[in-house]
Parts: sequence; C-alpha cells; structure tokens
Amino acid sequence: MSRIPERNDRKSGRKPTGGAAFKGRAGGAAGAPAKGGWSPRATEADPTAAPRASRGKVDADGLLWGRHPVLAALANPARKGMGRLLATPDRAAELERESLTHGHKVEIMEAQLLERMLPQGAVHQGLVFKVQPLDGVTLEDMAEPAEGIIVMLDQLTDPQNVGAIFRSALAFGARGIVVQDRHSPVLAGALAKAAAGATERLPCARVTNLSRALERLADLGWRAVGLDGASDETLESALDHRPTVLVLGSEGDGLRRLVAEHCDVLAKIPMPGGFESLNVSNAAAVALYEASKKQRSLD
Repeated sequence: MSRIPERNDRKSGRKPTGGAAFKGRAGGAAGAPAKGGWSPRATEADPTAAPRASRGKVDADGLLWGRHPVLAALANPARKGMGRLLATPDRAAELERESLTHGHKVEIMEAQLLERMLPQGAVHQGLVFKVQPLDGVTLEDMAEPAEGIIVMLDQLTDPQNVGAIFRSALAFGARGIVVQDRHSPVLAGALAKAAAGATERLPCARVTNLSRALERLADLGWRAVGLDGASDETLESALDHRPTVLVLGSEGDGLRRLVAEHCDVLAKIPMPGGFESLNVSNAAAVALYEASKKQRSLD
C-alpha cells in the first residue's frame, strides 16, 4: 500500500441547481382581466387578502424532519436532554400516547408553521426536531476489533446519495461510515430524511485525511477495496472474508488518485446489461450486499 501523503486541495465539482419556478396567479377579483386577457392591475395585491408569510432563507443543517428521522433521533440516547421538538397536534398526541418522546418536551405547532421552517418541498409528516450535530466516533473506536465492513466516502457531497448510503450500510450490517471532515454534508436536513433514521444508529467517523485513515485502518487489520468502473477486476473476485473497507468516490470524479493508490485493490461492478454506470448510492448497495455475502461465508 502506498504511503504517499494526500493533498486535499482538489475542489469537488457540483452541478448548478435549477432556477426558480414561475408561479402564476388566478384572476377573479375586482379589476382582474377577463378570461384570456391581460390587465396591468392583475399584479396588484388584493387588499382583502390575508398577508402571505415569507419563507425566508432556511438553514436546514440543524433540522430533522419526517417520522423516521425524528423518532430515531428521539430514541438516540446521545440526544437525551437536547433539541427542540415541534409537532402538529395529532402527531404530538401520538408521541405522548405511545411514549415516543423519550423525555423530550413537545411544542405543538400547526403544519403550515412547520412548513415555513423547512426547505421548499420538505415532507415533515407533522414532526420537526431542532438539534445540534452529534459528536462522531473516532476511527479507532469504529475499527476495533477488525471485523465486518466499513464504508468510506471520498468527497460525496449530495445529501440524498449520502443519506441513501447510510440507510444501505445500516441494512447490511456495516460497522460505520468514514467521511472527510471538510468535504461532506452535515448529517441533518435532506440527508437525514433520505437516511430514514440511519444517521442516528450508524457510527460516523470524520477524519482530516482519507489516505492517512486508510493507512491507519491497514495497520488495524483492514483491507481496502475501492470501486472503480475502469478496473479489470470484478467486485466479486476482489472481495473476500477479511475485514473490508469499501471506498466509494464521487459520481463526477470517482476516487481521487491518492485515495485509490491507498486501496489494496480496485474493482468494478460488472454491467452485463450494457448500461454505463450506477448511481453511487445504488453502487454502494450492490457492493455492501456482495461484501456481506463474503462476510457471512465465515459463519
């Protein structure tokens, strides 16, 4: 395994998001245009209409929403005594009735007010939890004893993908997930929603340098398998029963060179159907399934 120190000066590429959607306004009030027509007065505010609350800029880094993420956070002992739990009247009654608050006080709030706290389109299901980031675990705590599977993410920044990987990693029994501290999203907001509670149950280690982390894991008895679509070796042949670190790169760039050089082997998921590649979260699920099969072969 290479011992070349890693440079962390490469910026991850991000695709620009779409522009704002155009919203029309129906006519019908006094002074509104006839059907099919136009009038400059159509843009004037209706003096009899109730004022519309502004959503404003939303910072979702400290918010969890949706049934699964919030219930998992409430049940997490590390969250005891922290956070602000907001719920609609019906959901608050359910939490109290089924003893799901775990000691947290519920603040009742109407659904429309919850919506204004969240990003556009967020599905809160009547529950919002304002929290502080959890303390992660150390690499050594996650890796000792050396057995099972660890997932390492090399500059994956899309919250939906990272959340889906957390969910798959928990489902297939991974020990935890390792990310680079400076190039990974916060475990809240849309990421936590996509993870469906997995971020509260699966340990996460944030490290400064992934290459040095792979060196440390090698010292502790772990073997690193990097996913690379250009490799000649298949994932099935690259995996074995030994403690395995599955290393996944970003969708745009894949594994960075120095991270790839610190892997023991690079492998691809064969695509007999002829499709060029899988979404990174789907590739992670396939790799976790294959790796877990190898691990179970020891039983």
